[in-house]
Amino acid sequence: MRVAMYYNNNDVRLEDMPIPEISEGELLIKIIASGICGSDVMEWYRIKKAPLVLGHETTGTIEKVGKGVNGYKKGDKVFVTHHVPCYKCNYCKRGEETNCELLHKTKYYPGGFSEFLRLPKINIQNFGIFKLPKEVSFEEGTFIEPLACVVRAQKKANVKKGDTVLVIGTGVSGILHIQTAKANGAKKIFGTARSEHHLNYAKKFGAIPINANDNVPEKVRSLNDGKLADVVIVCAANQSAYNQAISSVANGGTLLFYAPADPGVNLNLDMNEIWKKGIRMMSSYAAAKDDLKKSIELIRTKKVNVKDMITHRFQLSEAQKGFQLTAHPQNSLKVIIEPHK
Repeated sequence: MRVAMYYNNNDVRLEDMPIPEISEGELLIKIIASGICGSDVMEWYRIKKAPLVLGHETTGTIEKVGKGVNGYKKGDKVFVTHHVPCYKCNYCKRGEETNCELLHKTKYYPGGFSEFLRLPKINIQNFGIFKLPKEVSFEEGTFIEPLACVVRAQKKANVKKGDTVLVIGTGVSGILHIQTAKANGAKKIFGTARSEHHLNYAKKFGAIPINANDNVPEKVRSLNDGKLADVVIVCAANQSAYNQAISSVANGGTLLFYAPADPGVNLNLDMNEIWKKGIRMMSSYAAAKDDLKKSIELIRTKKVNVKDMITHRFQLSEAQKGFQLTAHPQNSLKVIIEPHK
């Protein structure tokens, strides 16, 4: 089978590998669509593991069913997730499934940017596969995992009806946060970006756009009856974004640091100001079963419009173009790889 082998962001090669052999309790998935995630182009993280096949936002059909697997048959339309928690450890029992040690060890083989993958037994047992509803296309299904991460984050941040939400950075995750905040009943949503096309995306998907080069806190006040944001979600990992976030959150509000930063990036915080304002600060990573289920439902009911977020589609042989577009977005938003086109 063909795979897109990642060496670095500027070197993604079309190579051949054997189709994975499955064992008892496993499934072979024919991949129809895989989304390129922003984390796929974090070179500082990926390059030390290269060469490897990336891709974890994956949908397809079941090609082979291993002995002992019940409830699935050849041809079923499915979404598969790469990481699964154990649902038994102390982290899982506390609702902190994404800190589970198993979640950080599990994966499918070889990755989503290939023609086929092997889904291990543990992934099947621990809710790492879901049948796609008839209303959800393969392309739309590639958003299930990234949207589930957003669902989990907003649950932690307690985004609720009537809130004013500021999303700093309106790439893919920022647009998903805007739409999810709207689905959660937020009264007013702002989205910042430096580029005109990302400001247009923010507006298109339900936010009031603010140029990140402007005085963001003052802009929020002027458009929100003199008030700052109840919840600020940081989807851009840089010091300027962090400073804007801290200055833009209201007393008693919540700061959600969503985008991962490069190693060694430190925050300079006025802790007295944080204490005085009573600000909650948190981060969020990955997703688990309930988040994935809610994500599927949001996509199925079109409460979150993911179809119109797709700007580019590439064949497996063109994966390099997709990686470059994701690493250096121009007029692009979401890039999808379709291995069998």
